[in-house]
Amino acid sequence: MAYAEWKAKRADEVAVFEAFFRKAPFSGRYTIFAGVDEVKRFMSEFKFSEAHLRYIASILPGAEPEFIDWLRHLDCSKVHVTGIQDGELAFANEPLLTLEGPFALLQLLETPILNLINFASLVCTNASRMVLAAGEKVTCVEFGLRRAQGPNGSLTASKYSFLGGFVATSNV
Repeated sequence: MAYAEWKAKRADEVAVFEAFFRKAPFSGRYTIFAGVDEVKRFMSEFKFSEAHLRYIASILPGAEPEFIDWLRHLDCSKVHVTGIQDGELAFANEPLLTLEGPFALLQLLETPILNLINFASLVCTNASRMVLAAGEKVTCVEFGLRRAQGPNGSLTASKYSFLGGFVATSNV
């Protein structure tokens, strides 16, 4: 899509994307929004390496060298993000994050950002529901280190379980 937008000379047109969800997880009525730190980190580090660019050129053999150069210089410095903060209640169909910036870049950012906020919000919401179900006399501790997915899954899940109301972790 980014290549098509670049070819059509629309890649740098200003666009606005909103991240939202259509229904709350676990058949619930709310979500606790989370993932802002991960989005900030991802956007601050977003850059195509030379290895990435070689790969893209190999799978788009007809792509002009100017497109690859455009990707080479792409970063998130022209993207403005606003939205709600970690730990805030969120409801279906309301904007969580609003991103304004170059159209093609926002298309490239959309899926990773949704992944980052969806996982964090899911864990945080689930933790909140467990804390509510446990009641005031029971504290919740997360033990997800050995079962979490991905290299940062355990730390991310621990962080957002704490935000959702858990009081401790097995990560020692």
